[in-house]
Amino acid sequence: MICPVQKEFLQLSRQGNAVPVWTSVPADLLTPVSAYLKLTQGRAAARRSAQNFSFLLESVEGGETIARYTYMGADPFLILRYWLPAAGRGSGTVEIVEKERARRLRGNLMSTARELLSYFRPVRVAELPPFTAGAVGYLGYDLVSQMEPVPLPASGGRKMGPLRRMPDATLTFYSTLLVFDHVKHQIIIIRNVRCSEAMSQKSLRTAYTQAEREIHRIERKLQAPLALEAQTSSARSGRSAPSVQSNFTKEQFKERVRRAKEHIRAGDIFQVVLSQRLETRITVEPFEIYRALRRVNPSPYLFFLRLGEEYVLGSSPEMLVKVTGEEVEYRPIAGTRPRGKDPVEDKEMERELLADEKERAEHVMLVDLGRNDVGRVCRFGTVHVPNLMFVERYSHVMHLVSSVRGKLRPDLDAWDTLWACFPAGTVTGAPKVRAMQIISELEPARRGVYAGAVLYLDFSGNLNSCITIRTVVVADHKAYIQVGAGIVADSVPEREYEETLNKGKAMLKAIEIAQEGSRRSRRK
Repeated sequence: MICPVQKEFLQLSRQGNAVPVWTSVPADLLTPVSAYLKLTQGRAAARRSAQNFSFLLESVEGGETIARYTYMGADPFLILRYWLPAAGRGSGTVEIVEKERARRLRGNLMSTARELLSYFRPVRVAELPPFTAGAVGYLGYDLVSQMEPVPLPASGGRKMGPLRRMPDATLTFYSTLLVFDHVKHQIIIIRNVRCSEAMSQKSLRTAYTQAEREIHRIERKLQAPLALEAQTSSARSGRSAPSVQSNFTKEQFKERVRRAKEHIRAGDIFQVVLSQRLETRITVEPFEIYRALRRVNPSPYLFFLRLGEEYVLGSSPEMLVKVTGEEVEYRPIAGTRPRGKDPVEDKEMERELLADEKERAEHVMLVDLGRNDVGRVCRFGTVHVPNLMFVERYSHVMHLVSSVRGKLRPDLDAWDTLWACFPAGTVTGAPKVRAMQIISELEPARRGVYAGAVLYLDFSGNLNSCITIRTVVVADHKAYIQVGAGIVADSVPEREYEETLNKGKAMLKAIEIAQEGSRRSRRK
């Protein structure tokens, strides 16, 4: 059954210019993975085509419990890309792709995105999920150079390989979404009809009929058998175990740790996060890596973004910031222990983590940094910490987590909140601006997608975003994984180097599993 009926739709069209039309279908024979593969089957080969853009957003709440909603979409009606100017400051290059036509101009990312989103006045329906239409994409870490006095690394993009061509931000705008409701075990297919006051009753009825047809077309795709051969990679076959290179040698990284400690001893900073970028050639489709990663490292934020020629996929444990109406939430994560081999050891690890003075001190520092960031956009007196230093468990590790909340000032919006918190202190250090300046001095290349944000922003102005850590970027048959470690006064360079490698293990394991699975399939 299509909702609303046409008569009710005509009434709703007077309340806004984006009216949702939807239906629900049983999800007992589908998974988010199979539904996404069916939705994106038969995509166009044209590189710039909107048919080469799609997304899947999943979640494991609290590290162990499946969250209620999974979102996916394909064929965005508009694509916004942004490239920083060479020096970082000033106007960059904005590309807007709509109806397969691209136009480029000089401009500012935030003002352009805000203008595009402000056009929509969505009709809210209480029974629908929180996210029914809007923008999905990523913001690269280096955008901070437009907001703070943080220079780009001297090498610029020269040491980034194929990544140097990637936009510093990409936002894709969707009016049609598929939403898995894991509580009701159903899929909601939502098509937003774009209306205007100038449309006649006949035009509105035609638009409603077109929405019905699109919904039924998607239903048929979900019912059709899945052609798994569509996932065969065009890359050359190779070994299953990835051979990894870094943009640092081990000694170079350790030397940068020592230089960072000199800054700490001089009183410049309390902490700085140094990272290295790993790269490896892959012989499988990126979605196969995502499938393995969601099993190896289930996390609160699981995402797969197909963005033309590039892919961004990950399993981030950490929210950047969330805005729902006037409610702002920020959840810093800092402090880690491995999971125990049994419940007794697991509880012992939790007690050890909560009693570790060094971990607690670093965590409190980052909570204070978060309070400061949230306080820049929230009403005076509303910022508080309802939950301080509780333990959240994930598949392989447990973390210290806190929650910072506040109420957004009426003259500000989700974009203001995002920029106030961007990038997160947990991937920079403290004080944040000085730490980022030192990162630009010590790291050999731009960070790109790493330590930025993956997000969705709906037409009502609500935002949900995560930090792009535990993330794989794929370009030109290569996978890039960036991993960091927080450097403090008593850091041991050897241990910090090993920590970065440990953080990359889940992603490298996912690549290995995906490639081994592909190799076995070819033998059959």
